[in-house]
Amino acid sequence: MKVTPSHHTLPETAVLKNIMDSKIGTIYFYGNIVIVEAKEGVTLSYKNAFPVLVKGLTYLKVSSWVYISNRVNSYSLIPQDYKYLEKVPTLKGIAVVAKSNIGVKNTEVEAAFFNKPFVSFSNLTEAYNWGKDLLDS
Repeated sequence: MKVTPSHHTLPETAVLKNIMDSKIGTIYFYGNIVIVEAKEGVTLSYKNAFPVLVKGLTYLKVSSWVYISNRVNSYSLIPQDYKYLEKVPTLKGIAVVAKSNIGVKNTEVEAAFFNKPFVSFSNLTEAYNWGKDLLDS
């Protein structure tokens, strides 16, 4: 068991199992809930995120999982690349934690590029609980 970062205000039942650092960000594995915090200024794309995705899927094995983008830093992404994530059969949905109005608006645009559940939350606890509910349904 790893030490949960102080900025992850999650239910007591959330147990941090693994942390993976990469050049694009830090990935936290709370069982089948995966929280990604991209580094300041990076541009996330299929090209630079694919190796991280493969490593993460290897860790998760064949389990269903939920991706939470915890947007604690400013970065950009290519929303058209969601089509690749959408093809991962074990990925059940994406939650985005956006603190600003602009962040929420960006999430609304991004959702149009992904045909699985894709929702925005203002805090990590709500996103985590949504993910657990999605996996339990």
